[in-house]
Amino acid sequence: MRRGLVYGSSTATWQVSDAQYAKLFAREAGILFTEDDLLWYRLKPKPTSELDFRFGDRIVDFAERHGMLVLGAHLAWDEGFGDGWTDADLYGMDAAAANHLLMGTITAVVGRYKGRIAIWSVANEVIDGAGVRTDVPWASTIGPSYIADSFHTAHEADPDAVLLLNDFGFETDDDFAAAADKRKVALDLLDELLAKKVPVHGLGVQAHLGADTFDSFDPAAYSRFLSDVASRGLKIVITEMDVLDDGLPADPAARDRAVAGIYSRYLGAALKEPAVAALVTFGLSDRYTWLQEDYPRDDDAPRRPLPFDKDLKPKPAHAALASALADAPQRTAAWTPPRC
Repeated sequence: MRRGLVYGSSTATWQVSDAQYAKLFAREAGILFTEDDLLWYRLKPKPTSELDFRFGDRIVDFAERHGMLVLGAHLAWDEGFGDGWTDADLYGMDAAAANHLLMGTITAVVGRYKGRIAIWSVANEVIDGAGVRTDVPWASTIGPSYIADSFHTAHEADPDAVLLLNDFGFETDDDFAAAADKRKVALDLLDELLAKKVPVHGLGVQAHLGADTFDSFDPAAYSRFLSDVASRGLKIVITEMDVLDDGLPADPAARDRAVAGIYSRYLGAALKEPAVAALVTFGLSDRYTWLQEDYPRDDDAPRRPLPFDKDLKPKPAHAALASALADAPQRTAAWTPPRC
């Protein structure tokens, strides 16, 4: 923890079974984002499955053994389901059945980890450039109220947990929407929820950054957006930062320098805002990055989006991250792990 900021990473049980990686993670991370152990494909792999907390218990236990905060993900999302779920299962429910399923699961999950998971990503990826998304199961079955209902249900299960609206695409334009449009939609949604006394406590900004689009990043506009969020009395958590290195040379040294430059530019703008209370990268080492699995480079060069390489050695991105944390304004209050 530096300057009152908590730094950490996402990880999963299958990753920290790697003893070398677990040792690095325990040394570097003050907050653990649950990458997949609390997603529905683990908890409830098919509609008839009873809730299975084995993986969630293991990753929370790991965090507690090493004195880390836990950020749990995700309570309401349109992805993360197991192969046992079909579109008919997800979209074929009536409103009452869908409400019982979603809210019952949120109550059970948040209640199980009450006092142990400090922060929850409650509603994940619910907006686009036009407004609140309607192309998700919960919106189609329950209706748009599922967002507010999810926050109320999570708050009832653990009144002390910090509850986040979590989304992406606020930094630069992408194939989904213009960044300015998504910022406006996010602020409008937050205002609507707050006006209705919904217990939303903060905004999670994923910060999946793209090297091939980052030249369009406007740090002043981004800082204004974060300030606007903070003016609503909300915390901000950078939840899933990494850099997709498309457009950068295959040479590892050149690519690492460029990625580190993006870390520096982004964090120089983002960490100026004192309401940014935590910074989480989506992975700690290139050994375990979703970008290699889901979006391999056309030239087959391994992805290099994270602070440590696949051999767990620090890269220029690590130095950039450490420098940005050291230069950030001091926060007046820091988050600390719960006493267990």
